Amino acid sequence: MTRARAHAGLYLPQIRMDFAAIERRARAAEEAGFHSAWFIDHLAPPANRGLDMLDAWTVATAVAMRTERLHVGHLVLCAEFRHPAVLAKMAASLDVLSGGRLELGLGWGSVAGELTDYGFTDPGPEARAGRLAETIDLLRLLWTGEPVDFDGAHWTLRDAVCRPRPVAGRVPIHVGGAGRRLTMPLVAGRADWWNCPSTAADRLAELRPAAGAARISVQHPIGLAASSAARDEVVETTRRRFGAWGGVIAGTPDEVAAALSRERDAGAELFVCQFHDFGTPETIRLFAEEVLPALE
Repeated sequence: MTRARAHAGLYLPQIRMDFAAIERRARAAEEAGFHSAWFIDHLAPPANRGLDMLDAWTVATAVAMRTERLHVGHLVLCAEFRHPAVLAKMAASLDVLSGGRLELGLGWGSVAGELTDYGFTDPGPEARAGRLAETIDLLRLLWTGEPVDFDGAHWTLRDAVCRPRPVAGRVPIHVGGAGRRLTMPLVAGRADWWNCPSTAADRLAELRPAAGAARISVQHPIGLAASSAARDEVVETTRRRFGAWGGVIAGTPDEVAAALSRERDAGAELFVCQFHDFGTPETIRLFAEEVLPALE
């Protein structure tokens, strides 16, 4: 059996980065053949609310309008921020405007304090996971373009219609996280893709059966050294900047490819990369030219 081609995504958390820099990196990723660019969804940077951070949906829309082939998405949107009917409309609209290039990443809230601090109700993890499950069910129903009546434990809709429909009739749904009790059942039962976060990358093979039939993407902080001479400095920089994230991979292109190949063997198809230099065009091209081909 021929396995699916490996793809690369560029993780671009929109913190300490103006839109001109984001656009340059997204365009470089598109030119290098990357599949997608991914952003974060918070009302302020979790570690420092005093920093500027552009809105997640606005950035994704702007990048989609300034590229032609690059898919856009978030890892992940906080489902609690948007009513399912509003989210369905937003997603269908951006998908149509971009010619079918939206990837809808969803989660039930990674920073619980953010919800209460900004005036959202926090019903607790179990209820948030349940609300996300109903949200995904509603998205799929609304994207049919037909009137929807829905009576759930969390949401109630009457004669709700979402038009236009997404280009392909639906948008791929990515669910991120690795919790066995709440998140992985959502992945197996409702997601098109499971995004394995860097904190769980070392358990990818162990968790894979719990993802069911969902396709797999993996996030990693990646330090990519252009030469052996630059290796030690790049490794040190990567560990200093991203060591707390888990899942750090750093070294020469051969070393990075060897580490990612083990995840390819476990079923990963998409690698979402947060590069040590925050995704300069040179590093993006190096990954596309010397790492991705080794994963085929």
